[in-house]
Amino acid sequence: QVQLAESGGGLVQAGGSLTLSCAASGVTFRTYVIGWFRQAPGKEREFVACTSTSRHTTNYADTVKGRFTITRDSAKNTVYLQMNSLKIEDTAVYFCAADLEGSDYYIASAASDYDYWGQGTQVTVSS
Repeated sequence: QVQLAESGGGLVQAGGSLTLSCAASGVTFRTYVIGWFRQAPGKEREFVACTSTSRHTTNYADTVKGRFTITRDSAKNTVYLQMNSLKIEDTAVYFCAADLEGSDYYIASAASDYDYWGQGTQVTVSS
């Protein structure tokens, strides 16, 4: 049974940094894709970033490109989202998700492509 657990959320001032972690368990595929999504109150869930676990193919939403970095530690089955220069509009619940059919050559940005989801972690950016 695949399980994902996010951690690292919290309250930070605008311009600050946070690092989120997504620990995956129960995954037997050598290569899959982990994505980060976020959902702010009253808004739809949106794509943030994703990475393949093998060759580290990555993709970022335009809104976070240059500020957020996604990395992975395959030995720990953990993916990280380093968030720098945070803005108030980054405030949201952040979710990680796994696409077990993804690969180094196909990394999805649509939430519908992801099969497993974590519970989410709150990130609040204050002025």
